[in-house]
Amino acid sequence: MPPVLPSTGHYDLVVVGGGSGGLACAKESVQCGAKVAVLDYVTPSPRGSVWGLGGTCVNVGCIPKKLMHQASLLGEAIIDAKAYGWMLPEAVAIKHDWQVLREAVQNHIKSVNWVTRVQLRDKKIDYYNGHGQFLDPHTVKVVVKGGKEHILTASHFVIAVGGRPRYPDIPGALEYGITSDDIFSLENAPGKTLVVGAGYIGLECAGFLKGLGYDATVMVRSVPLRGFDQQMAEIVTDEMMSKGVNFLRKCIPLSVEKKEDGKLLVSWTNITEQCTQTDTFDTVLFAVGRRALTKELCVESAGVKTVPETGKIPAENEQTNVKHIFAVGDVLHAKPELTPVAIQAGKLLAQRLFNNSNEQMDYENVATTVFTPLEYGTVGISEDVAVMRYGEDKVDVFHAFYKPTEFSVPQRDVKNCYAKVICKREDPQKVLGMHFVGPQAGEVIQGFATAVKCGLTMKQLQSTVGIHPTVAEEFTRILITKRSGVDPNPQSCCS
Repeated sequence: MPPVLPSTGHYDLVVVGGGSGGLACAKESVQCGAKVAVLDYVTPSPRGSVWGLGGTCVNVGCIPKKLMHQASLLGEAIIDAKAYGWMLPEAVAIKHDWQVLREAVQNHIKSVNWVTRVQLRDKKIDYYNGHGQFLDPHTVKVVVKGGKEHILTASHFVIAVGGRPRYPDIPGALEYGITSDDIFSLENAPGKTLVVGAGYIGLECAGFLKGLGYDATVMVRSVPLRGFDQQMAEIVTDEMMSKGVNFLRKCIPLSVEKKEDGKLLVSWTNITEQCTQTDTFDTVLFAVGRRALTKELCVESAGVKTVPETGKIPAENEQTNVKHIFAVGDVLHAKPELTPVAIQAGKLLAQRLFNNSNEQMDYENVATTVFTPLEYGTVGISEDVAVMRYGEDKVDVFHAFYKPTEFSVPQRDVKNCYAKVICKREDPQKVLGMHFVGPQAGEVIQGFATAVKCGLTMKQLQSTVGIHPTVAEEFTRILITKRSGVDPNPQSCCS
């Protein structure tokens, strides 16, 4: 039986939002002796999708995305296996079963939901599965299932409500489109899919859908992977196109219409050609950005200021303009929207609030990976930003194409396997950014991220002995600069 929660109560800390950042802050605060409550509620998506405790990452983000990405990679591995001598039945066509994958992914998510609830119970954190709203700077009202209300007060609040996908303001978008809130629990196979938006969510979804055998098209309004290094973004999209993903460049959707046969007729404007085009799809997935859920929380009743365009909260060291109200995670303005960032920030905030710590969250040099078919891992700043910040004459870019050993036997295309390091020209050539497109990019970039945080220089990088033959060692063998004009393609596996 779940514990009976009080209708009224006072806490040292009330965390609004049961995602990664909020839960990390709540659990760390309890470790410091605080009395804590967590509020969490998921409003159904327009399609009706709902999920359990754990936030975006666990339910409709990082975790299911990585599992479906892995499923896609396994499809490639089956094909590669033949070249390595594995005898596969020639008469049996390789085919993927969407329902099997969906069930496996959803079962894993539910197990994490359950473990998370047990953790809250074991740590004696009061969990309110209800919609919270500020009544004033020290009070929230929580409405749980059945309409029962709880009035909670607290000495401190942490807003960790994250965000939800946006829909474009076009006819048929809400009625017939889906978002990342829906794709991982979709009952039926998505079939021919149009992904509107070319940020990392859009490209990742299009990538694993194509890998699973579905026709995938990406509609790009401006540039792919805005905010990332644009040379690397083009390499990623080039690789996706080589695998059969279609790209509609400089296009804006106009409408989505459901035909009598159930297909979706999509109309869009091609900005370059100044014309309207149409095509039919089985699924239209919108990945055009996210909005913070601060309006639903009624933060204005607490006096918390937000950015009007996004609803996000500007904060100094996670502290809002109201001194006892804090925010962590994706709800923060101009901070990385990454689960590990939210977790780290939440833990450090708890230590400052309840354990006399002074340690602040460092948002610089945070590593991340885009899980496209050929992954893109990065830490530090892009080449574009480095040139803008320091000037072209003050920056050097070391780069190299490379050949993963495991690609050689199945004769996989290696044209987009590429790494580059951006550094200052002046000694000791401090590394400003590292970028890597290739297999297991996330695993590769994680280790180098520590080095960059420690002030890595090019001399230190080049004097590091690599592990051969790995793709990670390619960073230790980069000797050619763009400035030199020398061909960065490898001459052999050991060059």
